[in-house]
Amino acid sequence: PSQMLSNTPVLSSCIFLGPEPVLLFANRIDIRQVLPHRSEYTLLLNNLENAIALDFHHSKELVFWSDVTLDRIMRANLNGSNVEEVVSTGLESPGGLAIDWIHDKLYWTDSGTSRIEVANLDGTHRKVLLWQNLEKPRAIALHPMEGTIYWTDWGNTPRIEYSNMDGSNRRIIADTHLFWPNGLTIDYAGHRMYWVDAKHHVIERADLDGRNRKAVISQGLPHPFAITVFEDSLYWTDWHTKSINSANKFTGKNQEIIRNKLHFPMDIHTLHPQRQPAAGRNRCGDNNGGCTHLCLPSSKDYTCACPTGFRKTSLDKFLLFARRMDIRRISFDTDDLSDDVIPLADVRSAVALDWDSKDDYVYWTDVSTDSISRAKWDGSNQEVHPAGLAIDWVTNKLYWTDAGTDRIEVSNTDGTMRTVLIWENLDRPRDIVVDPVGGFMYWTDWGANPKIERAGMDASNRLVIISSNLTWPNGLAIDYESQRLYWADAGMKTIEYASLDGSHRKVLIGNNLPHPFGLTLYGERIYWTDWQAKSIQSADRRTGQFRETLQDNLENLMDIHVFHRHRPPACEVNNGGCSHLCLLAPLPKGYSCTCPTGINLLSDGKTCSSGLLTTDGLAVDAVGRKIYWTDTGTNRIEVGNLDGSMRKVLVWQNLDSPRAIALYHEMGYMYWTDWGENAKLERSGMDGSGRVVLISNNLGWPNGLAVDKAGSQLLWADAHTERIEAADLNGANRRTLLSPVQHPYGLTLLDSYIYWTDWQTRSIHRADKDTGANVILVRANLPGLMDIQAVDRARPLGFNKCGVRNGGCSHLCLPHPTGFSCACPTGIQLKRDEQTCDSSPETYLLFSSRASIRRISLDTSDHTDVHIPVPELNNVISLDYDSVDGKIYYTDVFLDVIRRADLNGSNMETVIGQGLKTTDGLAVDWVARNLYWTDTGRNTIEVARLDGSSRKVLINNSLDEPRAIAVFPKKGYLFWTDWGHIAKIERANLDGSERKILINTDLGWPNGLTLDYDTRRSVKDFPTLV
Repeated sequence: PSQMLSNTPVLSSCIFLGPEPVLLFANRIDIRQVLPHRSEYTLLLNNLENAIALDFHHSKELVFWSDVTLDRIMRANLNGSNVEEVVSTGLESPGGLAIDWIHDKLYWTDSGTSRIEVANLDGTHRKVLLWQNLEKPRAIALHPMEGTIYWTDWGNTPRIEYSNMDGSNRRIIADTHLFWPNGLTIDYAGHRMYWVDAKHHVIERADLDGRNRKAVISQGLPHPFAITVFEDSLYWTDWHTKSINSANKFTGKNQEIIRNKLHFPMDIHTLHPQRQPAAGRNRCGDNNGGCTHLCLPSSKDYTCACPTGFRKTSLDKFLLFARRMDIRRISFDTDDLSDDVIPLADVRSAVALDWDSKDDYVYWTDVSTDSISRAKWDGSNQEVHPAGLAIDWVTNKLYWTDAGTDRIEVSNTDGTMRTVLIWENLDRPRDIVVDPVGGFMYWTDWGANPKIERAGMDASNRLVIISSNLTWPNGLAIDYESQRLYWADAGMKTIEYASLDGSHRKVLIGNNLPHPFGLTLYGERIYWTDWQAKSIQSADRRTGQFRETLQDNLENLMDIHVFHRHRPPACEVNNGGCSHLCLLAPLPKGYSCTCPTGINLLSDGKTCSSGLLTTDGLAVDAVGRKIYWTDTGTNRIEVGNLDGSMRKVLVWQNLDSPRAIALYHEMGYMYWTDWGENAKLERSGMDGSGRVVLISNNLGWPNGLAVDKAGSQLLWADAHTERIEAADLNGANRRTLLSPVQHPYGLTLLDSYIYWTDWQTRSIHRADKDTGANVILVRANLPGLMDIQAVDRARPLGFNKCGVRNGGCSHLCLPHPTGFSCACPTGIQLKRDEQTCDSSPETYLLFSSRASIRRISLDTSDHTDVHIPVPELNNVISLDYDSVDGKIYYTDVFLDVIRRADLNGSNMETVIGQGLKTTDGLAVDWVARNLYWTDTGRNTIEVARLDGSSRKVLINNSLDEPRAIAVFPKKGYLFWTDWGHIAKIERANLDGSERKILINTDLGWPNGLTLDYDTRRSVKDFPTLV
């Protein structure tokens, strides 16, 4: 609408065209609208807790408000629909709110945190804009056309200030004769601002730079709170009279009561398009100014800004602390040291926390929900695991204490492979820290006899190191440099330290510590949280001097940690050779292998089970006496006999994360779920033939799977869509049986019922299999629930398709829909008679992967690696094969031995067991029956008979770092690589004579070496480093 109707010469009065103005105001328990000239009064939103500040976005038809009881900023449509939270964390007293309708930003003040913050309209990309020299910021008003913010502060030095909308160019424009400057509004057409002061009972105005200040109304204002302007009128709310009033903006005359007897009028705005003119230029343009995150306008241009604490894409140094209801971070990468809240859902009583810098996850324990949760630093990917907590950042393990069950447990950082480490003689274990470098863990126990204990990170060598003068030992921190353990004691009101064995105990800080709780170290400083002082403090870690307060007025402070990306490594080399969990232990051992709860460690001290990574699904063919399984780690579906023999990979292509598997022997079908990126449900013959996708839409995490033979239907549970569904055996007629179910995992059938396990409810449930009705709880309170299977021993097994003479097959007989097929173990070709198999492949690759020796057959197209079950493998570097006796020879540099074994893994024996340092290369002379090896540690090349006898040093001079070695028995040659100071490839006779350098230029780290006996040339490869 055009702006001017009349223009009187004296007072430049403006009358706007367009719709009738509406006054929008917050009333604590509701938000209402009133028409100023007709007193029409309508409810917009009700059932609110404590709505204080308010603003609107006219073109988007949105209203925003702050609630100081819920400590949230909310928004809704202007018709009252679609209420949603915009900012729900890290607010204490958000008393002021303003919308930039041109650049679509939300600004707010918080007198509790003493900050002014900005975010997108949906609350994303939140940034602390101003935090220094702010005491109690209250009202805020924006001038997006000029790119400026104005705000009032009623702290000890009350003032009105302005800055650019990016926080730059901050100025005080009024700081005299102010006490409680509450409301603030801008008259865009008149280029002025108006404010109210509740203590001085006045409404004042000034130019936008603070000049020409003048009182407009100075009587009849018991307690004015908020103010707005429209045309020639001012409108304000008053707490004392519980009314909305108006007056002429030039003279202060014509005072009127628009509406009284209100509940508790708070903020007020004029809802009219002219209060948000669209004429202003959007400084950020169409593409957000080219900024990745925030584009904030300034007076002339704009500034790209990052959310708080992010100077760049990754954070390198920061302090993390828990505050019961939220988790916050102070970044050392930026100068402001302002804390920002990590946006997490449902944090009720966060106590302990830790950080995994490898994957950027924060982990915390919550004693209200008895859980361990994790999320990315931006709050995304939040998930719950099973009340102290520690991350072993070296081997990616999670250690935690549980004062409820009195246990110390460990798992991988994603919660898998959970195992109980210590369960005896624990009273009330509280904090836990790990020292991955030294291999120890330390924990405090504040039961009847408070103490600090330590043990190896594999639970070995447990020892009480401090047991006197302790009351409530809380925080624990390790200083790796000085080899000290620090702790805070809330009962003794001290921070102390001792050597890592408990000796040389000393009080670091013994005064002015009301209730220390969390503790952490960084650089030369020690940082701690204090419940009573409600602050984060720091001091010199050696002397306790130079105390500083980083943040105060922080209620419910809990744990604290400093994270920096530069920490030391171990178990790093191939998981220490462990098949599952590698836990650090003190020297000389260094580490030990352990298995998830319920799985035994084999006699080699390394392996929990052979060649399986993550077997998520399992199905037994009781008729055909076979076991089928899915492996999410290798993305395969395999089959074997019930004793594990004749193992064969059935499906290996186009699998992402195969999960549950179910069989129907009589029909010859197997079914499985895959919850990779494109979740699906598939079917094939039980021999892997005839594979088809049955269902591929609306699946998330299809967990449980069962075949209802009687009802000819498939049933599955999906933890992401929270449904249990059914379909015909060919995938048709899909239907939902139950929704919602919280987090179903295992699913099984018995008679006319389905039974399922649920991770969230920790229970087993039952329902009718055809209708999903009559849901009952079978058993509750079962933490750690996984799969479930029903057993009906009365049901006959059924006809075995391979029953007669194993179907005539020499190895595997596998059913399919029209009969059966013979199959060979992985890598072995079926002969032309389609019934018999050789005992081993004709051509294959042998390779070592430190903790295992594997074989890949070149006879078959799947090129699947097969685990050769050689025991006690730690760090296998080189290997060779003697085709005459069919034996594998290999070096293990962890044990410093050379060993040999049969191709099936049996008959392992040590050939050379002493006098070795680092045997990097190994070669078998299959003609003369000798063994050659290089020793990089001792700089020698040696030879012995294949059984280890007649050992002799062949070459021990002018060797720098001999590495790979190869022999040519027919010609009597020996070849080796040396990647010392001057890298080279050399040759000698098999007795060490006639040594000669073949190549010494353009070599870096000559690693692998092999001979092509047919064309008589040595072939070398140079990966940058192996």
